[in-house]
Amino acid sequence: MRRLVLLAVVMLFLVYFATPTWAADAANWPQFRGEGGRGVSDSAGLPEKWTATENVAWKTDIPGRGWSSPIVWGGKVFLTSVVNLGETEMPKKGLYLGGERPDVPQSVHQWMIYAIDLETGKILWERKVHEGTPPGPRHVKNSYASETPVTDGERVYACFGNLGVWCLDFDGNVIWNKPIEPRKMNSAWGTAASPVLHGDRLYLCNDNAESSYLLALDKKTGDEVWRVPRDEKGNWSSPFVWESGQRTELVTSGSRLVRSYDLEGKLLWSLEGMSSITVATPYAANGLLFISSGYVGDRTRPVYAIRPGASGDISLAEGQTANQWIAWSLPQGAPYNPSTLVYNDRLYVVYDMGFFACYNALDGSVISERKRIPDIRAFTASPWAYQGKVFCLNEDGITCVFNAADPVELLYTNPLAEDDMGMATPAIAGDRLLIRTSVRLYCIKK
Repeated sequence: MRRLVLLAVVMLFLVYFATPTWAADAANWPQFRGEGGRGVSDSAGLPEKWTATENVAWKTDIPGRGWSSPIVWGGKVFLTSVVNLGETEMPKKGLYLGGERPDVPQSVHQWMIYAIDLETGKILWERKVHEGTPPGPRHVKNSYASETPVTDGERVYACFGNLGVWCLDFDGNVIWNKPIEPRKMNSAWGTAASPVLHGDRLYLCNDNAESSYLLALDKKTGDEVWRVPRDEKGNWSSPFVWESGQRTELVTSGSRLVRSYDLEGKLLWSLEGMSSITVATPYAANGLLFISSGYVGDRTRPVYAIRPGASGDISLAEGQTANQWIAWSLPQGAPYNPSTLVYNDRLYVVYDMGFFACYNALDGSVISERKRIPDIRAFTASPWAYQGKVFCLNEDGITCVFNAADPVELLYTNPLAEDDMGMATPAIAGDRLLIRTSVRLYCIKK
């Protein structure tokens, strides 16, 4: 009997130390900003301080350029990128005006999907899904791989803007491909809206300058289930599946209207009163839906908190900040590129030009006025939160760490290398933080 007990103890010891850390904390990050699209983790032991060398478990150079976020499932990190075999103009940090590049590059590009081992940073496989010249131009700060892929734990679904959608298994085999007809984008800026999964369907919102639409695909085959036209001229916001407890709906932000559809594409409600360019992605927290649209050139830059169950036109009348369906709003509270963040009943906002503010997520009241972040500018990535802290990555690769309790203040900054430009929103996997920069992927771990 004692021999059997001793054998069992030895087996447990071997299993424990042979098991990779991701399995011990089986944390997955299946889409842009993780489960629910909120950018919040309750995992323990996550790092709060780092540099390009401190608290770095590994860093892996990623060929090409891509501003898609990494996603994680079962110890595998999936990432997209596009490699230009010709000369590439480097993106310019902090550039907001004058980055249009209307001419389509004539050099050959390669559209790539990578699988990376979460434990070691080793590239497990790389799959070239397309090669050729790009289907259209892009802004100098954009990429041809800005859409974050999504996974259901069995397959990876990667959308490349005006080119198509690819479905791969976890070994890198292509299951199906759905071409996307190229459309002109506003100001030739390129595409960025990520797909979203729900049930057996993959949803894509394609707002462009020619013929906008919302699309549902069968995730197993890539066949088109339905397509709904949209009266929009170009946005970069990803759709959001809102499971409110009352019903499940598909929410899309647009510059003309916010629209919510049922899962068959029927319009449920709409909201007018956005800025002229919409980038941020909707999400739900505290029983409310949060929408924002903050183009820096507009006076109207609203944040809305919306109650579930709405129908018809729920737009605010002139002078209103709330109504039956809109719990509260901030007419000039939204950032331009980053999505907002709700954490511990508070709404945190990082503004592109280097400001930070905090509001009560339940009623919109001010907790911390908008304040300049000292010596830090240019935010494009969306903030994230864990362990009582709020984190914001700027384009220089510097992460600002804020206290999420009173007083709301900047605690410290975490720099990366000089050649690291940061525009992709990081991912969280168990006790690891994954930061994608212009040249590499970092795995940050205590």
